[in-house]
Amino acid sequence: MKKDKILMIIGSLGLLLLFIFPLWTITLVAPQYPEPLGMHIHINRLSDGVQFNDVNNIDLLNHYIGMALLPTEDNVKNGKVEPFAEFTIMPIIVVIMSILGIIFAIIGKRNLYLVWVVVLAILGSVGVFDFYLWLYDYGHNLDPKAVLKITDPITGELMAYQPPIFGFKQMLNFEVYSFPAAGLYIILSAALLCILAYYINTKRKTRLN
Repeated sequence: MKKDKILMIIGSLGLLLLFIFPLWTITLVAPQYPEPLGMHIHINRLSDGVQFNDVNNIDLLNHYIGMALLPTEDNVKNGKVEPFAEFTIMPIIVVIMSILGIIFAIIGKRNLYLVWVVVLAILGSVGVFDFYLWLYDYGHNLDPKAVLKITDPITGELMAYQPPIFGFKQMLNFEVYSFPAAGLYIILSAALLCILAYYINTKRKTRLN
């Protein structure tokens, strides 16, 4: 089998690792917590970041400032909140992209490689934007009956608690860090393998001509 096809298949199958590794990680550091609180965001679920029960502890803290409940397994099971639609859609997209990549590799046409990586880039960009909207919604749509209410001194409205999509932000006494996790690098690696496959295929066609 030609090198470009092998690279394309490896990159396509590599996307399935997203069912194991998280896409993003949010970490909260505060003086009252000896160990930071962390939350991993996967394509189909949320998981504890630093220690056991982190997600539930973060959910409890969010409750005090009026944030909506997170779609944890317990909250969904008990009917407290609806599951994220993304947790159903994203796994389907990943499987479809993986299958398409393998099909394109078998066909072996370089233009299909290019189509695959462009679609992957578009889907990735849409995913990051959707993540931003998710953070915005959670940080701004606060319950006015929350236990802890801090109002903006200028507008008089409830202060927003939107975590950063990337980097650091101080939120009350919490230092909040938000950075890509292994899943994002898996996607980038898949894209790079596809680009390399395109280059090898192009070089071979040029040599033959």
